[in-house]
Amino acid sequence: MQPGWNLGNTFDAIPDETSWGNPLTTQAMLHQVRSQGYKSIRIPITWSNHHGAAPDYTIDSAWLNRVRQVIDWSLAEGFYVLINLHHDSWQWINTYPADSTTVMNRYTALWRQIAGTFRDYSPKLLFESINEPQFAGTSDDAQGDQLVNTLNTAFVRLVRQTGGTNATRVLVLPTLHTSSEQPRLDVLSSTFSSLRDPNLAATVHFYGWWPFSVNIAGGTKYDSNVEQDLTASFDRVRDTFVSRGIPVIVGEWALLAYDYTRPGIIERGEFLKFIEAVGYHARTRNLTTMLWDAGSFLDRNQLRWRDQVVFDMMKASWTTRSGTASSDQVYLPRTGTIPSRTLTLNLNGTTFQGLRQGSTALAQGTDYTVSGTTLTLTSSALTRLAGNRAYGVNATIEARFSQGAPWQISIISSDTPTQAAATGTTSSFAIPTQFRGDQLATMEAKYADGSGAGPANWTSFKEFWSSFQPDYSAGTILLKPEFFAEVNDGRVTLTFHFWSGKQLTYYITKSGTTVTGGTS
Repeated sequence: MQPGWNLGNTFDAIPDETSWGNPLTTQAMLHQVRSQGYKSIRIPITWSNHHGAAPDYTIDSAWLNRVRQVIDWSLAEGFYVLINLHHDSWQWINTYPADSTTVMNRYTALWRQIAGTFRDYSPKLLFESINEPQFAGTSDDAQGDQLVNTLNTAFVRLVRQTGGTNATRVLVLPTLHTSSEQPRLDVLSSTFSSLRDPNLAATVHFYGWWPFSVNIAGGTKYDSNVEQDLTASFDRVRDTFVSRGIPVIVGEWALLAYDYTRPGIIERGEFLKFIEAVGYHARTRNLTTMLWDAGSFLDRNQLRWRDQVVFDMMKASWTTRSGTASSDQVYLPRTGTIPSRTLTLNLNGTTFQGLRQGSTALAQGTDYTVSGTTLTLTSSALTRLAGNRAYGVNATIEARFSQGAPWQISIISSDTPTQAAATGTTSSFAIPTQFRGDQLATMEAKYADGSGAGPANWTSFKEFWSSFQPDYSAGTILLKPEFFAEVNDGRVTLTFHFWSGKQLTYYITKSGTTVTGGTS
């Protein structure tokens, strides 16, 4: 089943397949995904808007037939297919603690119908009991663990009783919240032991170290925190399940804030490092990964990847490692002499082969030098690559390695950004900003005593996009109403960190709904 792909925000969308912005699923789209090397497809399905009332909870025939059509197409393409109960988890299953009889009756009625419909389908069709189980009103996670155990156990026994291929079909069981925390894994492991069923798989989800996944608390880079979170999570599921011969499906993975409609939250090169590492660490632990794609990776209208470089790195990680570097950006001054620049190569077991610009090889010794893992781009080469030194990306070169995907490096001309005074309100405030070729990495907000201002006041670094948002075409940085909703009246110091390494200090003063700002 490795690698796998999610048909996200489609049949799980509420209320219908196209409600969350994706087009109707077609055979051509499924064929495209399969042709790119994906072996399995997870089809998340929300059933709650497509069935009748108690006690039968009869599934709408048109909805069930449409689900069956896409499953049939997927199997015909050669996919392994995984279906589930998806947003039902928070729409009604979460009320289980207060209304266990009603929830269990509805849950079993739906699975009885689903299992009956697909009773004699190919064993390449898998069932997942519930997506990201969660409960309202539980005293602690331990109670939630036991409720998941109850639902998982009922699910397995019900499906097995329907016979046919369902007697041995692979059934996929999640932990509470689909978490990879050890206490959650231990409870699921106990469920496996009590069921004594050889055709079960475990599932968790993985969206990375949270500060990096959403760009908060200064989590702008793929650093040791991100790496340790990744390896620890994958080690735990390997040691708990894979070592016992129980397969593990990472049913969703990506970064929470990676979204083509909100560019800049996750810097591309840092995301590429994350992709490379996830592929490697999953592969070496025998985990099946299923990319969460709600439209951010595959453009389903054009049937092409939104970022081919991102997909190339992902595909390479399925079989090998790729080299990366400390950055995929080299910032140069807009005027004056251009100095040499260095990058640190992350070889990841590869050997460095050279640099290219398109089909032209750069000359080692004159254009660049390599000493150990230090790559130095010479002044003369950078001057040539910068061309007329217009603001922004002047050239793109590639570092080639002995295996895996190449590493793209953008040569960028910039000057220190500038900002101007502004007035506005807590519902509409924009800081005039001349970016001058630079890109925003993050923003800090502090009160006079040094404490964090705004949401998540345990850190001075605010969450990208939800608190602030650069608008490069308009030449502004927007401060969001959500930010001001948790800012006290008075003066706040903002520090803007840019990817060039430059920083700007800006001051705002809030008085009720009125906001003023300036550089002093």
